[in-house]
Amino acid sequence: MITLNRRRFAALAMACLTAASALTASAAELTLKLGHLANEQNSWHKASLKFAEELEQRTQGRIAVEVFPNDSLGREMDLINGMQLGTVEMTITGESLQNWAPMAALLAIPYAYRSLEHMDEVAAGEIGEKIKAQIIERAQVRPIAYFARGPRNLTANRAITNPGELNRMRLRVPNVPLFVDTWTALGAQPTPMAFSEVFTSLQNGTIDGQENPVALIQTASLNEVQSHVNLTEHVRSWIYLTIAEQVWQGLSEEDQGHVMEAARIAQEYERQQFLQDEDAIRADLEAKGMTFVEVDQKAFADASREAVIKSVDESIRPIVEDLFKQ
Repeated sequence: MITLNRRRFAALAMACLTAASALTASAAELTLKLGHLANEQNSWHKASLKFAEELEQRTQGRIAVEVFPNDSLGREMDLINGMQLGTVEMTITGESLQNWAPMAALLAIPYAYRSLEHMDEVAAGEIGEKIKAQIIERAQVRPIAYFARGPRNLTANRAITNPGELNRMRLRVPNVPLFVDTWTALGAQPTPMAFSEVFTSLQNGTIDGQENPVALIQTASLNEVQSHVNLTEHVRSWIYLTIAEQVWQGLSEEDQGHVMEAARIAQEYERQQFLQDEDAIRADLEAKGMTFVEVDQKAFADASREAVIKSVDESIRPIVEDLFKQ
């Protein structure tokens, strides 16, 4: 009898949980799927969860956000296409948007931003507003917040201190023409590739190196297949938290306000996480055996500048030249 009562109690408890879950799910009038490439420890993911929490709270659960890390909802370019087609609502993306909006290249111009503060000045200023407007118009993707990224560094299984030591190394880069042209000019053999393929490609020798901020080097466990972080710091950049424009236009003015407020809080939260993480990440990678190498950054900057200017769209070339003068 006791066993039977326990079984009945367990069944009743399970039924209550199922009913509660169904009630919560039905309470959401709109569910936004937010996919990105970083893993659960990355500050972008933590900020995405913060955004979800804030938006659901502000809408009393009418708008829910499901976050999909690790490319589990699709790769970056697939997600952008999905947002344009109406199959995905949100993603985190940056310079890849230049495939539609040339001004998005300004998010990641090699050696254009001398510090995090300088980058913030551009991203939050007049240039940043023009970038967002063009992305909305041409890509049908709306930036609602931006996250800082640590400077991109070159990883390899050897020290590389100047461009002459690249020796046509096979280097993974994002599918961004500017990056391809820059690294070609520096003497590498750049290979566009989805980030999800990088670890395996390094492991099997398809490529010899890659370049990314230390946060992504850590979260992708690249220390298992690369021994050196060469501190080229060739790109300081930001990346956008975005929502599909057709989804945005379908929101009421009140809910648009809730989205922007949640995004503002997520942006502030991400910056706090980012600053806390940078030093800790380097220490962790060093503890795991990676060697950090000081390089001749001026040599890299000088060797890449002409290629950068020639590679960018003519419409933004004057802006890039002015950034270099600064």
